Amino acid sequence: MSRKNAIRLLLLVALVGGLFWINYRYVSVSPSSIREWILDFGAWAPFIFIIVYTVRPLVLFPASVLSLGAGLAFGALWGTVYTIIGATLGAALSFFVARKLGKSLANHSWKGKASVIQKNMEKQGFFYILFLRLLPLFPFDLISYSAGISKVKFSHFVLGTFLGILPGTFAYNFLGSSFVEGDYTYIMAAVVVFILIAIIPIFFRDKLKKYFK
Repeated sequence: MSRKNAIRLLLLVALVGGLFWINYRYVSVSPSSIREWILDFGAWAPFIFIIVYTVRPLVLFPASVLSLGAGLAFGALWGTVYTIIGATLGAALSFFVARKLGKSLANHSWKGKASVIQKNMEKQGFFYILFLRLLPLFPFDLISYSAGISKVKFSHFVLGTFLGILPGTFAYNFLGSSFVEGDYTYIMAAVVVFILIAIIPIFFRDKLKKYFK
């Protein structure tokens, strides 16, 4: 990697890190306050929510808070639908921003272990993205931006993202909607579903690793 590209990459990392710090240090918004804000828009609420979720990656606002807020505002079913749409659009936006800003990096042939990752991204891009979305081990936006500066195909990225976030998105929205119901049994059921969806993919990690060789 040339010095120019290395500096550009470091600046991008510094920018992302700075946005994460600002969001953690100064932004404090609860799902319930998001619910009240969303519902104030009436019939326009779903559309506004999707727009907000789409641009969310640009400020690195926590996706989990918005997902819980969707469950509180729209219920488990429609909250999941709106969140999936917004999250997929937001991931696509992040992908294009990273690819535009890191165009030379995307077209550059990496070396060492990075070259193996790059090569597998080209051949098994869909499975890479699906694997990373299913396993709750990596930041959502980091995956999107990383894919943008790789050579993974956009269609593979979008499809892998869409399918990979389905279980986790439902879990967050189900959990959020349970607090509206207020029933202890319903809340416990939502918590159990949330935990199961979060840990089950880990047990399939070894099987999924074959797509990364």
